[in-house]
Amino acid sequence: MEKNKEIARIFEKMADMLEFLGDNPYRINTYRRVAEVLSELGEDVEDLVRTGKIHQIHGIGESSIEKILEYLHTGKISLYEELRQKVPEDLLELLEVPGVGIKTLRLAYDRLKVRSKDDFIRAVKSGQLAFLPGMGEKKIQNILRGLELWEKSKERMTLLQAYELGKTLLKHFEEVKDFFENIQLAGSLRRRKETVGDIDLLVSAEKQHWGELHRHFVNYPGAKEVLLYGETKSSIVTQEGRQVDFRTVEPIQWGAALQYFTGSKEHNVRIRDIARAMGLKISEYGVFKADSGEWIGGKTEEEVYNLIGMDWIPPELRENAGEIELALERKLPRLVELRDIKGDFHMHSNWSDGINSLEEMVEACYRLSYQYIVIGDHSQSSRVANGLDPAKYREQFKLIERLREHYEPLGFYILRGCEVDILPDGSLDLPDDLLEEFDFVVASIHSRFNQDNTYRILKAMENPFVNLIGHPTGKAYGTREGYPLDLDKVIQMARETNTALELNTHRADLSPEKVRKCMEAGVTIAIVTDAHSVKHLSYMELGVGLARRGWAVPELVLNTRDISGVREFVESKRRLMLSRKV
Repeated sequence: MEKNKEIARIFEKMADMLEFLGDNPYRINTYRRVAEVLSELGEDVEDLVRTGKIHQIHGIGESSIEKILEYLHTGKISLYEELRQKVPEDLLELLEVPGVGIKTLRLAYDRLKVRSKDDFIRAVKSGQLAFLPGMGEKKIQNILRGLELWEKSKERMTLLQAYELGKTLLKHFEEVKDFFENIQLAGSLRRRKETVGDIDLLVSAEKQHWGELHRHFVNYPGAKEVLLYGETKSSIVTQEGRQVDFRTVEPIQWGAALQYFTGSKEHNVRIRDIARAMGLKISEYGVFKADSGEWIGGKTEEEVYNLIGMDWIPPELRENAGEIELALERKLPRLVELRDIKGDFHMHSNWSDGINSLEEMVEACYRLSYQYIVIGDHSQSSRVANGLDPAKYREQFKLIERLREHYEPLGFYILRGCEVDILPDGSLDLPDDLLEEFDFVVASIHSRFNQDNTYRILKAMENPFVNLIGHPTGKAYGTREGYPLDLDKVIQMARETNTALELNTHRADLSPEKVRKCMEAGVTIAIVTDAHSVKHLSYMELGVGLARRGWAVPELVLNTRDISGVREFVESKRRLMLSRKV
């Protein structure tokens, strides 16, 4: 799928360059759509071209197909090469910075002769940018904060980026699966941290196969540079500039190595201190008697933990944040697992800003063995997301009814839903008489991110038809900080009104720390993918990981309830809130 990513990147860059040059908005939006579709395709673009299916992909026209074919045949797109001569590509990298747009870059280019990324950063920090039209003090401060956030994001990957890279690496090793016994992504990715530095990949295999495995690793197609090529450890830098460390151990060492290369530094230090007090020594090679050096275990992680008197600790909890004490007392809670998830409450189709049709999203969720899903297309105020007005929703209801006739006999339920905008005064973008017709309502803020939005959310939760507050803190990890919010008040109101709070996998919002607050307060959360394509549905695995990192238990995760439990959750809030109005 590397070709998909590369061609998508080129179309996105062409769109940016054409916008910089003031080209036709329709052409610009077409290229952006092509980039989005290519990024979300579940099949290799070369296979689609070979079979002719590329002509059936919604959102990719014949002109764009010609450019895709040109790239596949020559490795280049001539229009992109022409645009690179006219536009400073380095400067356009700054479009990733929150608060920086095309108009700002064009002004800096024309008035300040800014020609590179470094030129622009100097202009901001020196105060030159403040003299441009429309550049008030608030705008400059937002750009400075955005630059700081952007520079930090360059140091580490988001969990989502690391997850995608990790999956690609694991797929690469399927070609040599006969040479190893176990393979696992370790480190902060396995702990499901919101950001990840390097990728750690661990394999157990007999020693005679190590050489072949390391050769295969350094020949990874996405490798840009080989930093180290050894017998037990090799390291590469990927095309995206990310380091991947690959280690091989013997099968008998697997558990000890996996524990060693997964836990945070603080967790591992504490574990080794406990072992030392028992006259034992733990390393990546096993558990040993300290006095004699005798190996006594380490083939599995469970064995490592059991040998020092504690239960196995889930990877997501290994931060020395109370998990060790509970494991010693054999009192760790059972955390929510992917197998507990019975449905997804927030996703979009091409009725609003999704890539796939409603029918495709439904079929994909059915194949995931879900019991139910909520279709949650945007409401009318989200114009940029092609939001639906009441008439459009009722039209969508008719399609859902037709789909229900096919799927409900199979035990799969399609719930009529929406993602309704919470307006600046806290009112909702759709009237109550329509909201009452939905089976499940997600209410979200999509505007005014610089103000305190506590009041808006509290008021929205008082509505009897709102079941879930979407991405409640407004954070989009790595690209946008959350808006000012009194989360304690939000959690209290959620409990009082029987409203769930959303853990949005795509945005990593709620954070694990905030999930733990919900758990302590007895507030229900819902793990959602916010899927805009079939591909995004697989991110539920990450959402469950983030929830586990927040010590989420099944009883307080709405997705673990069956269809009757979900309907009771909705009805109980309606009864509660409507009774208060009487």
